[in-house]
Amino acid sequence: MAVTGNGNREASGPGPLAGVRVVELAGIGPGPFAAMLLADLGADVVRVDRPGGGGLAVDPAYDITNRSKRSVLVDLKSADGPARVLDLVERADVLLEGFRPGVAERLGVGPAECQARNPKLVYGRMTGWGQEGPLAETAGHDIAYIAVTGALGMIGNPGEPPAVPANLVGDYAGGSLYLVIGVLAALHHARATGTGQVVDAAIVDGTAHLTAMIHGMMAAGGWQDRRGANLLDGGCPFYGTYETSDGQYMAVGALEQQFYDTFVELLGIKDRAPARKDLARWGELREAVAARFRTRTRAQWTAVFEGSDACVAPVLSLREAPDHPHLAARGTFTDFGGIVQPAPAPRFSATPGAVTGGPAQPGAHAASVAADWDVPALLGKEEEN
Repeated sequence: MAVTGNGNREASGPGPLAGVRVVELAGIGPGPFAAMLLADLGADVVRVDRPGGGGLAVDPAYDITNRSKRSVLVDLKSADGPARVLDLVERADVLLEGFRPGVAERLGVGPAECQARNPKLVYGRMTGWGQEGPLAETAGHDIAYIAVTGALGMIGNPGEPPAVPANLVGDYAGGSLYLVIGVLAALHHARATGTGQVVDAAIVDGTAHLTAMIHGMMAAGGWQDRRGANLLDGGCPFYGTYETSDGQYMAVGALEQQFYDTFVELLGIKDRAPARKDLARWGELREAVAARFRTRTRAQWTAVFEGSDACVAPVLSLREAPDHPHLAARGTFTDFGGIVQPAPAPRFSATPGAVTGGPAQPGAHAASVAADWDVPALLGKEEEN
């Protein structure tokens, strides 16, 4: 989408989803992130914000999850609010909402009303617990959803509380990404058959799905159902993090034999490291690795392992990550509007996505959306004149 001087955008943008129209009913967390991903890939995303705002107290100017979108204000509790949204729905391919079950129906913009106006519509629903089940009506946040799926219980050191992985595992991995996958699959079906459908994306479902490999390993006897005792959860001395002399950390993932051989050689413990397959001596191996890492700084160890196949990397902070040479070379991060942020992903050879606008300010695009989508009712009388 080209950004014009008045902040309005043309209806279509670069990316494989150019021409796809998405209505996003404003919410917080995984719904907006899913809509951002669709916008990154070229969809024309119109966010329907509520007057007075809502959700988390984040300055809209810095809410990157609303980048490359357009925003209109609609009070769904007003007499004409639902009709305005349904006018948009009639011209859309996808609608995304993240209300508790039944709320959209009570507001008059549930699947039945929307698909009556547009039978091809893909109606994406983002919740933590799902549309049905004993907990469907209750409140929750990421940490509770990943707790009951077993994912949270896997993370952390033995004998300590589980480590909280921000809201990446539940909200975004188990939630947003599964919503996007479901929406795109349903959109493919709708274009092939002319029939839309409802996508019920529950964070508990997506997060549980992410643990598929672990469940297989557990069934085969290759995974213990406790923290810090397994190959991929920090229990293995050559798959974990180690403190350096300056209080920073290095991450080690030397699982395969050839990578492990390179690791212990460059670390300088090749001649005194216990056999890697001797689980009874893993504690001894861990102590040897830890002691060696504490002899140098993170920068020094980074230089030692750079360019090798030892599978070792420095643990960087969020502010440090954009300056990592590899990420900088790939353009993994970008600076748009003075805000350093992740660039769109994944990448496409023929239809690359792009950040085409900063965070949408609530209600800033009523005129352009009304014109592009041919929905004049979005404008108040004073705006029409």
